[in-house]
Amino acid sequence: MLPRFENKLNEIQHMMSTLIEHIITANKMTLEAYKSHDNPAFDKVSAELKSIGSQANTIDNEIVKTFALFGPEAEELRMLISYLKMTNEFVRIGEGTKKYARRMREHCEGECDLTSLDSVIIPLHKSSLDALTYIAQYFKDKENCDVEEIYRKVMVEESKNDDLFAILEKEILTSIMSSGPLSVEYVRVLGTLRKLERSCDRSVNIANLLMFAKQGGNIHIY
Repeated sequence: MLPRFENKLNEIQHMMSTLIEHIITANKMTLEAYKSHDNPAFDKVSAELKSIGSQANTIDNEIVKTFALFGPEAEELRMLISYLKMTNEFVRIGEGTKKYARRMREHCEGECDLTSLDSVIIPLHKSSLDALTYIAQYFKDKENCDVEEIYRKVMVEESKNDDLFAILEKEILTSIMSSGPLSVEYVRVLGTLRKLERSCDRSVNIANLLMFAKQGGNIHIY
């Protein structure tokens, strides 16, 4: 690999690392706000993610310039294609996190009693956060990173996440049937918490892209 091309790849990877760290920080802030019942702290999430769209656009522009300047070979080409698709996933996770934080503040200030669901909501959020953290490890230390191990860990978190959401769905449906006037609010709570499941699904998409970058083949097979 040419030194200039390698330097450009390292620069892009660092930018990707910075992007995902903002998302992870925002998710940690949201989880801590919920656990500590600090409703105003939910508002800080939006500020943490305010520039995520422009960051992703900058990365995409750098990737496109790298295509044009260096004419990468097959392996590097797969990597750049994967990165280009990943930025979209990161932005959608970030936007989902902002919406989740805003709505969770509304729910916590509303009349629904969410404390009875803490034993499921908190592990569900941690599972989504862990999946993102595994992805971040790749961009922090790509050279020493085992992509297949990251992929396996993310898939475990997705399975755990699905199981937890199924339990949560059952608990909330029970609350809906017994809560009368609050039933509509509980439906909204369920929709909000589904964003944690979506976040984990998107982490799986990113893990798939990492595998494609490493092994090639069909991008959908992993």
